[in-house]
Amino acid sequence: MTDPTTKPYLVRAIYEWCSDSGYTPYISVKVDESTRVPLEYVKNGEIVLNISPDATRNITLGRDVVQFSARFNGVSREISVPIGAVSAIFAKENGQGLFFPTEPSSGSTGQATEAPESPASGSNGSGEGPGPDTPTRPTRAHLQVVK
Repeated sequence: MTDPTTKPYLVRAIYEWCSDSGYTPYISVKVDESTRVPLEYVKNGEIVLNISPDATRNITLGRDVVQFSARFNGVSREISVPIGAVSAIFAKENGQGLFFPTEPSSGSTGQATEAPESPASGSNGSGEGPGPDTPTRPTRAHLQVVK
């Protein structure tokens, strides 16, 4: 039996910190077959969602799933994201928050996949990855102190 994860508690803590500080909480989600998001907004297998109280309705930050309804282009959509698919939660205004290592979903084959670049990483948008001679290093979780 594996130990329970701290991730849902950390997601809730950063969400509360953002709300209390007047910041806009966003989550970055690695999209797979277990996520229920509007696919037309997915880019490079990832979607970034505004989860502020003003942008969502009936939000639930549970131990296993983040669920809410939100409007996309004026149309209300039900969103369901397994907690394992959340790769980050951060404040839009200053980028502070927590970034998590990617976890294989319950339906995946367990093979490692390359993580997409975040929009804020300064990508040139070419979609080109490292060359064949460039070694790839696994990404590590980076924690940032939130004051």
